[in-house]
Amino acid sequence: MTRVLTLVNQKGGVGKTTTAINLSAYLGLYGKRVLLIDLDPQANATSSLGINKYEVKNGTYEVLIGEQPILPNILLNPRLKIALLPSSPALAGSEVELIGMEGREFRMREALKPALDRYDYIIIDCPPSLSLLTVNGLIAARDGVLIPVQCEYLALEGIGQLTQTLNLVRSSLFPEMRIRGVILTMFDIRTNLSTDVVNEVRKFFPNLVYDTVIPRSVRLAEAPSYGLPISHYAPSSSAASAYAALTREILSQDGEPSPPFKEQVA
Repeated sequence: MTRVLTLVNQKGGVGKTTTAINLSAYLGLYGKRVLLIDLDPQANATSSLGINKYEVKNGTYEVLIGEQPILPNILLNPRLKIALLPSSPALAGSEVELIGMEGREFRMREALKPALDRYDYIIIDCPPSLSLLTVNGLIAARDGVLIPVQCEYLALEGIGQLTQTLNLVRSSLFPEMRIRGVILTMFDIRTNLSTDVVNEVRKFFPNLVYDTVIPRSVRLAEAPSYGLPISHYAPSSSAASAYAALTREILSQDGEPSPPFKEQVA
């Protein structure tokens, strides 16, 4: 059975795309077939995996508006063990085009149907906004929503608005939608502030925050410029260990084993 998880936060710079990429990478290393959907017009997930977003001819935009089927336009990177539906700046125009389309909020869920059962996990990276694209990502998230929250000042700013949007989508469009978990990112062990934020987030989302906390890391910030997830760029780093642990938590939630990696990452 394919599990579909969507990462969402309307604030930028919270580690959402970083988490989508590295969660996908470690799911692949744990033996899962993974498809990453870049639903962000900024196409940062696409660029971070070494693909020139300006050269994408058919990707999320064409699939979403119905010009192209999904399967022929999925790119596979056997080394990284990630399949990707890439994005491009053209996706920004889809907001206007979708407005007049029937079932506009359900386009991504419908587009994904041919890919179901071909993958163990489909990870959707939404734009940092509460837009129609994000609503499409939420409605496609049949196995839950993941919310990254950075361990920094004003971390909870906008979370109230986000939860209101989630409740609105749940009540009016997708009653089965649920928050799968909250991921704490950019933790700085040197500051009391990070610890305070962790405690506040755990109070705001009782029983929903993962035990694993992703540290602030220079290596993690460098990895996208090399087109690699942290699992391949700096596999011995603290950030790599954290994303591996987070992946094991998610697999455990699903009752899935997390065996040793099938091969040594270099």
